[in-house]
Amino acid sequence: MKIPIRSPEDLGLVIRAVRKSSRVRQDDLAALARVSKQFATDVERGKATAQIGLVLQLLAEIGIALNADIPDSAGPELTRQRNLRNARAHSQRSGHGDAPDA
Repeated sequence: MKIPIRSPEDLGLVIRAVRKSSRVRQDDLAALARVSKQFATDVERGKATAQIGLVLQLLAEIGIALNADIPDSAGPELTRQRNLRNARAHSQRSGHGDAPDA
């Protein structure tokens, strides 16, 4: 089921609904995702300043895939940006300095 997410509150409601339907307690989800119970509570309440990396951990642990519906016209630029990121990562791993920014 695809649900549009237009606000932190929307995302919090989705997380809460999935968690409750899975019969997972909030403190158990927090422990599994390696975040505090307070953080999990804040996210479910729609805290706008929650750290995105930790929110992604919560989503992964509860089994929610996060997808972006971007315009088709942005596809080539996304591919270019991914290639630049991969080149930078490869360059850093191999010790050859930084790849140029774009």
